[in-house]
Amino acid sequence: MAIERVRQMTVDEYFAFDEASEYKNEYIDGEVYPMTGGTAYHAEIMLNVAFALQLRLRGGDFRFYSSAMRNSVSPTRYLYPDLSVVRGKPELDEGAINLFNPTLVAEVISPATASRDRGFKRKLYHSIPSLQVYLVIDQFRAQVEVDSRQDDRWRTQEYAGLDAIVPLPALDCELPLAEIYAGIEL
Repeated sequence: MAIERVRQMTVDEYFAFDEASEYKNEYIDGEVYPMTGGTAYHAEIMLNVAFALQLRLRGGDFRFYSSAMRNSVSPTRYLYPDLSVVRGKPELDEGAINLFNPTLVAEVISPATASRDRGFKRKLYHSIPSLQVYLVIDQFRAQVEVDSRQDDRWRTQEYAGLDAIVPLPALDCELPLAEIYAGIEL
């Protein structure tokens, strides 16, 4: 399904529209992008990732947010990643609707979203000062792309196969692909 755009909406109009909408909408410089629905694999993979990370980070100073949490990229750019993790105290707006300081964001890609998640959204996420890790997770094969901030540069590595393990030094842990794809028929 092609993602449609609604043009010429102010940030305040977007906030009102998004909060009244039955579905989530991302906002980039005046344009609204309705979010497409996900598959069962998409939902299972995101729960697997969140669960695996929560087990590893339990007792630490981390907060986890589902795709219901809107992330502020800038005052005119708002995205809904599939998962957001914050190390330390979350910076939220007054209504606790917008998150300003994610440490990690993850997107599960589909054929319809792959080029956007790997291209345009990747650049937007990289511009968030607090972000240390961006995960791009394929839902149809055991493959994860990991963008890690090292100093002020981004480094991308790809991990493939159920035996692969993703190192996440920003979170002081590792994430096995076997756990990401547990229960998924590839």
